[in-house]
Parts: sequence; structure tokens; C-alpha cells
Amino acid sequence: MTLPPWQVVLWATLYFAALYFLTGALTGWLTQSLLPRMGLGRVLDQRPLRPGQLRREIAESCGSILLFGFGALVPWWLLRSGLAGLATQTSAPRIGIEFAALFLWNELHFYLCHRLLHTRPLRRFHAHHHRSLTPTPFSTYAFHPVEALLLGSVPILPMLVHDFSPIALFGLPVMSIVLNNLGHANYEFSRRAPAGGPLAASRRHHLHHAVYHGNYGFLLDVFDRLAGTTIAAGAADHLAAPSSGKDSRE
Repeated sequence: MTLPPWQVVLWATLYFAALYFLTGALTGWLTQSLLPRMGLGRVLDQRPLRPGQLRREIAESCGSILLFGFGALVPWWLLRSGLAGLATQTSAPRIGIEFAALFLWNELHFYLCHRLLHTRPLRRFHAHHHRSLTPTPFSTYAFHPVEALLLGSVPILPMLVHDFSPIALFGLPVMSIVLNNLGHANYEFSRRAPAGGPLAASRRHHLHHAVYHGNYGFLLDVFDRLAGTTIAAGAADHLAAPSSGKDSRE
């Protein structure tokens, strides 16, 4: 990599900021305007946001974004030192396989980090994120710095064992925040309730915010099922909004 460190931090910070604000705004528009007008889906938790919640979430997320920007120096250093490399000659099938591998690793990494954050030594750090009892798309990066460091470490191990294409590596944060928005949208993107398959991720993470213990996974529920940490789908039905899809916002 030929960029100096300050440019790495600058461009990485801008990249994560763009991902956060664009996906947050798009998810908010979908769940508060377009989909309710279409009669598609439903709000999962009708409790109003706490006073100042959105401002707090955005402020904490800006701190996480800055930390992610500085954290980009780690993969930059791995590339500069020769401990990791980039595959410049690649193909569409290879990129697809790399995306699939990074997706599975992202799921496992998130589950392990999330489960760790619910242990007694680290629970106080994760409590910052759980101040959002009713999640929003802007909850996605609202972390304590310790949690941001843990979750931001996701590309390090894959880079040490394989030379990924730049497209796959740059696509990892995009994939991650899209999935994160799905989980924090407080909206079930399905005509039937409860949703099944990947669309059930919104309800599962809503249940995690409502119940706290359990549903530590991201999009997939396989690790929760294997570890016996699944929350029953109807555990927070008393918080569900009417089927009209309308929401209470700050």
C-alpha cells in the first residue's frame, strides 16, 4: 500500500461514515415510509425511543467510526510488512467464494465476540449498546470503544491466512453494515409473521434487545441453535405494534 498512514485513516473514516449514514438513512426511509405505505412488513417494538436516543446513537457511532478509521492501520500495516497480501489477478468465481467465506467468518466472529460481551467481565461495555431498548438503524455502530475494537477486528485473521481480492475486503464492511441494519431496523421485512429464513434476523435481534440474554448471532441462527442460546420467537410479542406498520419515533 502506498498511501501514508494519515491518508489511510482519513479515507477509512470517510468510508465507514458513508456506509453508516447512507444505510441508516435508507433503512429509515424504507421502514418508516415506503414499506408501511405498501403494506409490507411490520414494526416489531412499538415503544417510543428514549429522549435523545438518536443523538446519543449517532454520537457514539461517530466515535466508533473514528476508531474504525484508525483501526484500518492494522490491515494497512499487515500489507506493508508482507504478513498479508492482496490478490490483484482474480475472477468473478473467486470473488464469490471469498465473499461466501468472509460472510461465514463474519457470522462466527460476531457470535463469539457478542457472546463474550455478555460475560461478566465485559458486560459493562456492551451495556452502552443495550441502552437502545428499541433499536434503530443508527444503533448499528453505537458501541463502547472496547466493543468497537472487538467487532472491528473481523478482517485480521482472514487476511493472515489468505490473500483476498480488494473487492472482497472492501465489500466486507458493506455486507456487515447491511446485515447490522437488518438486525436493528425494528422492522420485520416479511408479509407473514414471524418471518422465516434470513428475514427472521430482524425479529431475532429485536428479541435480543428486548430480552437481553440469547440470540447472539447475526444473520444466521445456526450458532445460537448449536449453543442453545435461541430466544423463542414470541418472547416479546407484547411489544409488537399493530399490523398497520406504523411506528412511534422521536
